[in-house]
Amino acid sequence: MKVGFIGCGNMASAMIGGIIKNHLCAAADIAVHDVSLAAMERAKTTFGVTLAEDNAGVLAQSELVVLAVKPQFYEDVIREISPNVQDGQVIVTIAPGKTLAWLAETFGKELPIVRTMPNTPAMVGEGITAVCPNGNVSPEMLASVLKMLGGFGKAEVIPERMMDAVVAVSGSSPAYIFMLIEAMADAAVAEGMPRQQAYTFAAQAVLGSAKMVLETGKHPGELKDMVCSPAGTTIEAVQVLEETGFRSSVMQAMRACAKKSRSM
Repeated sequence: MKVGFIGCGNMASAMIGGIIKNHLCAAADIAVHDVSLAAMERAKTTFGVTLAEDNAGVLAQSELVVLAVKPQFYEDVIREISPNVQDGQVIVTIAPGKTLAWLAETFGKELPIVRTMPNTPAMVGEGITAVCPNGNVSPEMLASVLKMLGGFGKAEVIPERMMDAVVAVSGSSPAYIFMLIEAMADAAVAEGMPRQQAYTFAAQAVLGSAKMVLETGKHPGELKDMVCSPAGTTIEAVQVLEETGFRSSVMQAMRACAKKSRSM
Protein backbone atom coordinates (compact mmCIF):
# COMPACT_ATOMS: atom_id res chain seq x y z
CA MET A 1 0.00 0.00 0.00
CA LYS A 2 1.31 3.42 -0.98
CA VAL A 3 -0.11 6.40 0.88
CA GLY A 4 0.18 10.10 0.17
CA PHE A 5 -0.42 13.04 2.49
CA ILE A 6 -1.18 16.52 1.25
CA GLY A 7 -0.52 18.47 4.41
CA CYS A 8 1.64 17.28 7.29
CA GLY A 9 0.38 18.85 10.50
CA ASN A 10 -0.36 17.16 13.82
CA MET A 11 -3.09 14.86 12.55
CA ALA A 12 -1.16 13.75 9.48
CA SER A 13 1.90 13.12 11.65
CA ALA A 14 -0.18 11.01 14.04
CA MET A 15 -1.53 8.98 11.14
CA ILE A 16 1.88 8.50 9.58
CA GLY A 17 3.40 7.42 12.87
CA GLY A 18 0.69 4.80 13.39
CA ILE A 19 0.96 3.47 9.86
CA ILE A 20 4.72 3.00 10.16
CA LYS A 21 4.64 1.64 13.72
CA ASN A 22 2.15 -1.04 12.71
CA HIS A 23 4.08 -1.92 9.54
CA LEU A 24 1.14 -1.16 7.26
CA CYS A 25 3.56 0.21 4.71
CA ALA A 26 7.20 1.21 4.58
CA ALA A 27 8.14 4.80 5.34
CA ALA A 28 9.55 5.12 1.84
CA ASP A 29 6.07 4.29 0.47
CA ILE A 30 4.54 7.33 2.18
CA ALA A 31 4.74 10.51 0.09
CA VAL A 32 4.27 13.88 1.77
CA HIS A 33 3.97 17.48 0.66
CA ASP A 34 3.24 20.54 2.77
CA VAL A 35 3.48 24.26 2.07
CA SER A 36 5.65 24.45 5.18
CA LEU A 37 9.20 23.32 4.50
CA ALA A 38 9.72 22.94 8.23
CA ALA A 39 6.80 20.50 8.45
CA MET A 40 8.20 18.47 5.58
CA GLU A 41 11.63 18.30 7.14
CA ARG A 42 10.13 17.17 10.46
CA ALA A 43 8.26 14.41 8.65
CA LYS A 44 11.44 13.33 6.87
CA THR A 45 13.56 13.41 10.02
CA THR A 46 10.97 11.78 12.28
CA PHE A 47 9.56 9.13 9.97
CA GLY A 48 11.85 8.82 6.96
CA VAL A 49 8.99 9.43 4.51
CA THR A 50 9.42 10.45 0.87
CA LEU A 51 9.09 14.17 0.26
CA ALA A 52 7.24 15.25 -2.89
CA GLU A 53 8.05 18.52 -4.64
CA ASP A 54 4.37 19.42 -4.94
CA ASN A 55 0.87 18.04 -4.50
CA ALA A 56 0.91 16.49 -7.95
CA GLY A 57 4.01 14.59 -6.89
CA VAL A 58 2.09 13.09 -3.97
CA LEU A 59 -0.63 11.84 -6.30
CA ALA A 60 1.90 10.36 -8.69
CA GLN A 61 3.25 8.08 -5.93
CA SER A 62 0.11 7.07 -4.04
CA GLU A 63 -2.84 4.68 -4.05
CA LEU A 64 -4.54 6.36 -1.08
CA VAL A 65 -4.32 10.15 -0.90
CA VAL A 66 -5.13 11.85 2.41
CA LEU A 67 -6.15 15.51 2.24
CA ALA A 68 -4.75 16.66 5.58
CA VAL A 69 -5.02 20.42 5.10
CA LYS A 70 -7.31 22.74 7.07
CA PRO A 71 -10.93 22.91 5.88
CA GLN A 72 -10.58 26.47 4.56
CA PHE A 73 -7.92 25.29 2.10
CA TYR A 74 -9.83 22.27 0.78
CA GLU A 75 -11.41 23.96 -2.20
CA ASP A 76 -8.15 25.42 -3.53
CA VAL A 77 -6.25 22.16 -3.02
CA ILE A 78 -8.95 20.04 -4.63
CA ARG A 79 -9.19 22.24 -7.70
CA GLU A 80 -5.40 22.10 -8.00
CA ILE A 81 -5.09 18.31 -7.77
CA SER A 82 -8.28 17.24 -9.54
CA PRO A 83 -6.67 16.95 -13.01
CA ASN A 84 -3.93 14.73 -11.55
CA VAL A 85 -6.12 12.15 -9.82
CA GLN A 86 -5.58 8.77 -11.46
CA ASP A 87 -8.02 5.92 -12.02
CA GLY A 88 -8.21 3.68 -8.98
CA GLN A 89 -6.86 6.25 -6.52
CA VAL A 90 -8.87 6.77 -3.36
CA ILE A 91 -9.21 10.23 -1.85
CA VAL A 92 -9.45 10.29 1.96
CA THR A 93 -10.59 13.48 3.67
CA ILE A 94 -10.36 14.45 7.34
CA ALA A 95 -12.08 17.85 7.32
CA PRO A 96 -15.30 18.56 9.25
CA GLY A 97 -18.20 19.98 7.31
CA LYS A 98 -17.01 18.89 3.86
CA THR A 99 -19.72 16.49 2.70
CA LEU A 100 -19.34 13.77 0.09
CA ALA A 101 -21.63 15.74 -2.21
CA TRP A 102 -19.54 18.89 -1.80
CA LEU A 103 -16.32 16.97 -2.37
CA ALA A 104 -17.63 15.32 -5.55
CA GLU A 105 -18.88 18.66 -6.90
CA THR A 106 -15.58 20.37 -6.12
CA PHE A 107 -13.53 17.63 -7.78
CA GLY A 108 -15.90 17.86 -10.75
CA LYS A 109 -15.78 14.17 -11.58
CA GLU A 110 -16.65 10.73 -10.26
CA LEU A 111 -14.02 9.51 -7.81
CA PRO A 112 -13.74 7.07 -4.91
CA ILE A 113 -13.89 9.35 -1.87
CA VAL A 114 -13.86 8.35 1.78
CA ARG A 115 -14.83 11.02 4.26
CA THR A 116 -13.33 10.47 7.71
CA MET A 117 -13.09 12.18 11.07
CA PRO A 118 -10.12 11.06 13.19
CA ASN A 119 -9.05 12.60 16.50
CA THR A 120 -5.75 13.54 18.12
CA PRO A 121 -5.43 10.48 20.41
CA ALA A 122 -4.25 8.89 17.17
CA MET A 123 -0.90 10.36 18.25
CA VAL A 124 -0.68 7.68 20.96
CA GLY A 125 -2.37 4.91 18.98
CA GLU A 126 -5.76 5.38 20.67
CA GLY A 127 -7.68 7.32 18.05
CA ILE A 128 -11.23 6.70 16.91
CA THR A 129 -12.07 7.47 13.29
CA ALA A 130 -15.49 7.68 11.71
CA VAL A 131 -15.54 6.47 8.10
CA CYS A 132 -18.05 7.26 5.36
CA PRO A 133 -17.36 6.09 1.76
CA ASN A 134 -19.17 7.28 -1.34
CA GLY A 135 -20.70 4.94 -3.91
CA ASN A 136 -17.51 4.77 -5.98
CA VAL A 137 -15.53 3.08 -3.22
CA SER A 138 -15.24 -0.67 -3.74
CA PRO A 139 -15.16 -3.13 -0.81
CA GLU A 140 -11.45 -3.66 -1.49
CA MET A 141 -10.77 0.08 -1.40
CA LEU A 142 -12.72 0.48 1.83
CA ALA A 143 -10.80 -2.41 3.38
CA SER A 144 -7.51 -0.68 2.53
CA VAL A 145 -8.68 2.58 4.08
CA LEU A 146 -9.89 0.83 7.24
CA LYS A 147 -6.59 -1.01 7.50
CA MET A 148 -4.70 2.29 7.28
CA LEU A 149 -6.93 3.97 9.85
CA GLY A 150 -6.62 0.95 12.15
CA GLY A 151 -2.93 1.71 12.40
CA PHE A 152 -3.56 4.40 15.00
CA GLY A 153 -6.70 3.28 16.81
CA LYS A 154 -10.23 2.14 16.00
CA ALA A 155 -12.23 2.92 12.86
CA GLU A 156 -15.95 2.47 12.27
CA VAL A 157 -18.11 3.00 9.18
CA ILE A 158 -21.08 5.29 9.85
CA PRO A 159 -23.81 6.93 7.75
CA GLU A 160 -22.86 10.45 6.70
CA ARG A 161 -25.80 12.00 8.57
CA MET A 162 -23.98 11.12 11.82
CA MET A 163 -20.73 12.86 10.92
CA ASP A 164 -21.48 16.15 12.71
CA ALA A 165 -22.31 14.19 15.86
CA VAL A 166 -18.95 12.42 15.48
CA VAL A 167 -17.16 15.77 15.30
CA ALA A 168 -18.74 16.67 18.64
CA VAL A 169 -18.38 13.33 20.44
CA SER A 170 -14.87 12.35 19.32
CA GLY A 171 -13.25 14.75 16.86
CA SER A 172 -13.33 17.76 19.20
CA SER A 173 -13.92 16.01 22.52
CA PRO A 174 -10.27 15.48 23.49
CA ALA A 175 -10.23 19.22 24.21
CA TYR A 176 -13.10 18.80 26.68
CA ILE A 177 -11.32 15.92 28.36
CA PHE A 178 -8.07 17.88 28.61
CA MET A 179 -10.02 20.70 30.29
CA LEU A 180 -11.52 18.17 32.72
CA ILE A 181 -8.09 16.74 33.55
CA GLU A 182 -6.69 20.24 34.03
CA ALA A 183 -9.56 21.23 36.34
CA MET A 184 -9.21 18.01 38.35
CA ALA A 185 -5.48 18.60 38.72
CA ASP A 186 -6.03 22.22 39.78
CA ALA A 187 -8.38 21.07 42.53
CA ALA A 188 -5.87 18.44 43.67
CA VAL A 189 -3.16 21.10 43.79
CA ALA A 190 -5.48 23.25 45.90
CA GLU A 191 -5.71 20.27 48.27
CA GLY A 192 -1.92 20.09 48.52
CA MET A 193 -0.87 17.61 45.81
CA PRO A 194 2.19 18.48 43.65
CA ARG A 195 1.03 19.54 40.18
CA GLN A 196 2.78 16.90 38.08
CA GLN A 197 1.51 14.18 40.37
CA ALA A 198 -1.97 15.70 40.16
CA TYR A 199 -1.89 15.47 36.36
CA THR A 200 -0.83 11.83 36.59
CA PHE A 201 -3.62 10.89 38.99
CA ALA A 202 -6.28 12.79 37.04
CA ALA A 203 -5.21 11.47 33.63
CA GLN A 204 -4.93 7.88 34.84
CA ALA A 205 -8.39 8.12 36.39
CA VAL A 206 -9.82 9.24 33.05
CA LEU A 207 -7.93 6.52 31.17
CA GLY A 208 -9.03 3.79 33.57
CA SER A 209 -12.65 4.96 33.58
CA ALA A 210 -12.76 4.95 29.78
CA LYS A 211 -11.35 1.41 29.70
CA MET A 212 -14.04 0.29 32.12
CA VAL A 213 -16.76 1.58 29.79
CA LEU A 214 -15.20 -0.11 26.77
CA GLU A 215 -14.21 -3.41 28.38
CA THR A 216 -17.06 -4.14 30.79
CA GLY A 217 -19.88 -3.19 28.44
CA LYS A 218 -21.74 -1.73 31.41
CA HIS A 219 -23.81 1.45 31.12
CA PRO A 220 -21.83 4.51 32.30
CA GLY A 221 -24.58 5.24 34.81
CA GLU A 222 -24.17 1.78 36.33
CA LEU A 223 -20.42 2.28 36.62
CA LYS A 224 -21.01 5.66 38.26
CA ASP A 225 -23.37 4.07 40.78
CA MET A 226 -20.69 1.50 41.66
CA VAL A 227 -18.45 4.34 42.87
CA CYS A 228 -21.18 6.19 44.80
CA SER A 229 -21.36 4.62 48.25
CA PRO A 230 -24.29 5.66 50.47
CA ALA A 231 -23.48 8.89 52.34
CA GLY A 232 -19.99 8.76 50.84
CA THR A 233 -17.55 11.22 49.32
CA THR A 234 -18.34 10.49 45.67
CA ILE A 235 -22.08 11.16 45.86
CA GLU A 236 -21.28 14.52 47.47
CA ALA A 237 -19.15 15.43 44.46
CA VAL A 238 -21.79 14.12 42.04
CA GLN A 239 -24.46 16.24 43.71
CA VAL A 240 -22.35 19.38 43.20
CA LEU A 241 -21.76 18.48 39.54
CA GLU A 242 -25.52 18.06 39.06
CA GLU A 243 -26.27 21.35 40.84
CA THR A 244 -23.78 23.26 38.70
CA GLY A 245 -25.03 21.83 35.40
CA PHE A 246 -22.14 19.55 34.50
CA ARG A 247 -24.12 17.29 32.17
CA SER A 248 -26.01 20.18 30.60
CA SER A 249 -22.78 22.10 29.95
CA VAL A 250 -21.23 19.12 28.18
CA MET A 251 -24.35 18.56 26.08
CA GLN A 252 -24.66 22.24 25.15
CA ALA A 253 -20.99 22.38 24.18
CA MET A 254 -21.37 19.34 21.94
CA ARG A 255 -24.50 20.72 20.30
CA ALA A 256 -22.62 23.96 19.56
CA CYS A 257 -19.74 21.94 18.14
CA ALA A 258 -22.03 19.94 15.84
CA LYS A 259 -23.79 23.11 14.71
CA LYS A 260 -20.46 24.70 13.80
CA SER A 261 -19.46 21.55 11.90
CA ARG A 262 -22.65 21.72 9.82
CA SER A 263 -21.95 25.33 8.88
CA MET A 264 -18.35 24.82 7.69
